[in-house]
Amino acid sequence: MADTVYRVTEVIGTSTESWEAAARNAVETAAKTVRDIRIAELVRSDLVIENGQVSAFRVRLEISFKFETSD
Repeated sequence: MADTVYRVTEVIGTSTESWEAAARNAVETAAKTVRDIRIAELVRSDLVIENGQVSAFRVRLEISFKFETSD
């Protein structure tokens, strides 16, 4: 196995449905411009509350992806 290098970056996803949908939105949106995403780690989750009601779910994810090499 060749040595590899990964980058970790943070993204935040939101959804009016659930935390799972918020995470999916974050990963699927990031995957449009970042190739080879390997892992997403949930760092934090919270809710947006308006007038005493939950209006949105938010998740903060650390996604990691592998740097491309010329090998």
